[in-house]
Amino acid sequence: MRALLSVADKTGITVFAQRLVDLGWEIFATGGTARELREHGLPVREISELTGFPELLEGRVKTLHPAVHAAILARHHRSTDLAQLAEHGIAPIQLVAVNLYPFDRHVTPETPEDVALELIDVGGPTLLRAAAKNFPWVLPICDPCDYEPIADRLAQFGITGIDHETRRALAAKAFAHLATYDAQIASYLRTEEFPDLLPIPLRKLQTLRYGENPHQRAAVYQILGITPQVSRWQVVGDAALSYNNVLDAVAAWQLVQRFSQPAAVIVKHAAPCGVAVAATPHEAFQRAFEADPVSSFGGIVALNRTLDAETALAVAQHFFDLLIVPDKQPDVETLLVRRKSLRLVIAPPWTDPGVVFRSVGDAVLIQSADRPLRLPETWQVVTSRQPTETEWHDLAFAWTVVPFVLSNGVVIARHAQTVGIGGGQPNRVDAVRLALWRAGERARQGVLASDAFFPFPDSVELATAAGITAIVQPGGSKRDREVVEAAERAGIAMVFTGERHFRH
Repeated sequence: MRALLSVADKTGITVFAQRLVDLGWEIFATGGTARELREHGLPVREISELTGFPELLEGRVKTLHPAVHAAILARHHRSTDLAQLAEHGIAPIQLVAVNLYPFDRHVTPETPEDVALELIDVGGPTLLRAAAKNFPWVLPICDPCDYEPIADRLAQFGITGIDHETRRALAAKAFAHLATYDAQIASYLRTEEFPDLLPIPLRKLQTLRYGENPHQRAAVYQILGITPQVSRWQVVGDAALSYNNVLDAVAAWQLVQRFSQPAAVIVKHAAPCGVAVAATPHEAFQRAFEADPVSSFGGIVALNRTLDAETALAVAQHFFDLLIVPDKQPDVETLLVRRKSLRLVIAPPWTDPGVVFRSVGDAVLIQSADRPLRLPETWQVVTSRQPTETEWHDLAFAWTVVPFVLSNGVVIARHAQTVGIGGGQPNRVDAVRLALWRAGERARQGVLASDAFFPFPDSVELATAAGITAIVQPGGSKRDREVVEAAERAGIAMVFTGERHFRH
């Protein structure tokens, strides 16, 4: 039996090779792998002994030869294939162990093109592809985790004891390894933002407790070449995260990072239900919770300041699923023990990704991240009444929150605290009604933000009747004049941002 070994990741390769040698296998290997095996005293033959050629073009050509690929691709149940091997003095190869270095670890977008091209492997992928194509007769191994179980099976049953299902699984893993490698190269070479073909290499980071519901399975995957921010989260304790935990925590963490002052955000079902800024994290949390105590039950809390004892004790008074913070004071987690189901996560600052992926059934939507581009100083006051200084602060606060509310989205705020949020409604007037209902009397002297324009003046009339004194919205409706006139009649201020923020 013959095995060909050529691995970038040399984890476990010497132990595997030793076991093959002990079972009577003949080992062939390429440069670095051969040196590794020799240093451990293993008998190994260079690939040039099969090809009759030395490495050419500074190592660019060493395995691309009929003597190698015919030995791998021969179909053992076809007498004509075996006859041709015999005619040319070629013996079959029954096992190929090849893995490729992760291209993204060696090449970045800043790597010079000539350097990157030299790091593209040709022979290795071809070896692995040939072995995977011929998996009924050849074992393609690309994962060091498979060395031990395959060696055990070979020791117990021999090469014929590797069943078809195992062989096929090895082939599937090999082709996934190759596809990932090629996708990394394509990503480096790509210049279009949205090309016709977009291979996305994914590697599983962790299996989650369950999906949106307990009967659904779920996992988190990393897009290779991008360090996922969730991979840098530190979960304090042994509690595992669920699919919903990750979704809600990301939404809360993104929003709370938009504020420079101490802020707290409470998210439920991927939408904010309480947001506030204050002089201290403790006060910010208390105000965020008081914004909507009913909806906050079982939610996710995010703070943009170090978790201190006072705030931890306040959080522990209520039922939450997860608390995400940038840092914590020593041993402060012990104050949360009364809430055994509460997960504490320490996370680095959030950075908006270049593009955002979203699945729609069996398809994927891709867009750039939504971050407000127009600063408050560029907004246009379209009413004769100007917002007061306090209203300006609250308008900016509400406008920061509203992009995170499911459309149609409306936020009512007063003194840097949300007092009413209406989202996920098929029409805007219902979103306003919902926000006003949640706010109650707190809507008086408050401001309102809408994620898109008002198509009719009815929403403005409802808001002003409830005591709203200023409104911020994108503008751009055919009925903008009627909407502004409704604000003028009520004597409130209205501001256009020129930028909408739908969230579906």
